[in-house]
Amino acid sequence: MRGGEVLHEELIGLSADGIPRHSTALLAGVERAAEASGGWEQVERIAVGRGPGSFVGIRIGLATARGLSASTGLSATGVCTLDALGRAIGKGLAVLDARRGEVFAALYGSAGERLWQPLVATPQDLAERLGELSAPPLAAGPGAVRFRHELASRGVEIPDDKDPIHRIAARHVCALAEAGVSGDGDHLEPIYLRPPDAQRWRERDTSQRAE
Repeated sequence: MRGGEVLHEELIGLSADGIPRHSTALLAGVERAAEASGGWEQVERIAVGRGPGSFVGIRIGLATARGLSASTGLSATGVCTLDALGRAIGKGLAVLDARRGEVFAALYGSAGERLWQPLVATPQDLAERLGELSAPPLAAGPGAVRFRHELASRGVEIPDDKDPIHRIAARHVCALAEAGVSGDGDHLEPIYLRPPDAQRWRERDTSQRAE
C-alpha cells in the first residue's frame, strides 16, 4: 500500500492437495508486491500478522518478516490478526477458527477500539458471553462462518459465507502497521493465546510416563 492506495494484494491459497503453501509461495508473493511498488528501494515498512492463528503459519510469517527486515534494513511491524479482521468489520465481533473446536475472538467498538481483548473459547462459551451484551453485534471471520449456528442462536448477525468481510486482508494489516497499531507487547512476538499442539503433546506424554 502507499498512501491508502492498494498497489498489490494477493491471496496465496492451498495447494491442489489442500496443503498450505506458506513455506513455498510466500517469498515469491512478497517479491511481486515489492515490484508493484517500484522495487525494494520504494518500500518503507514491512507489515506482518502476529496471530492468533495456526502455529506454523504465524512462525513462518514472522520469521520471513524478520529476515526481510534484516536483509533490507527496513523496519517490520507486527499486527494482531484479529485487529486486522476487526478493521474490516468496523463495530463488531472478529472471530477466527482456532481448530480443536474453539475460536479466537475480539470485540470492537465504533472507533475500532477493543472492547474485548483477544480470547480463545469454545463457540458455546463465546455465545454465552455474547448473551450478556445489551445488543447482539455483527460478527465476521472464518470462525463466524464455521460456527454460524452457535452464534446466530444469540441473535448475532453474520454476513453471507462468500462475503469478503470474512477474509483477513493484507491491506488491513498494512493500514494498521502504518498507523502504528501493533497490538500488545513486542511488535514481532507471536500471539498464540494457547499452547501449540506440540507442547500439549509433550505435556501429555510426560504426564503419562509419570503415571
